[in-house]
Amino acid sequence: MATIRIPMPLRKLTNDAETVSSDAGSLAEAIDGLEATYPGIKERLCDEAGGIRRFVNIYVNGEDVRFLDNINTRLGANDEVSIVPAVAGGA
Repeated sequence: MATIRIPMPLRKLTNDAETVSSDAGSLAEAIDGLEATYPGIKERLCDEAGGIRRFVNIYVNGEDVRFLDNINTRLGANDEVSIVPAVAGGA
């Protein structure tokens, strides 16, 4: 099973779970699985067209999915998915 790391801002949707396991074959399937278990999480990750929101970065084994196959990136049994919301700020 792939491990999905949930960032602090989304943990209120996952009952404070830091990680969630998924046997999905792709990132899209994993996100749909998260949505089935934790309603409301998909809209935080995906835009209306079903793509990953601009301000959300998702990595599979440290590789940005935007440089892989984006939302259709394949997942294997030992893969690690990290969801990293962009942080804005400045002085």
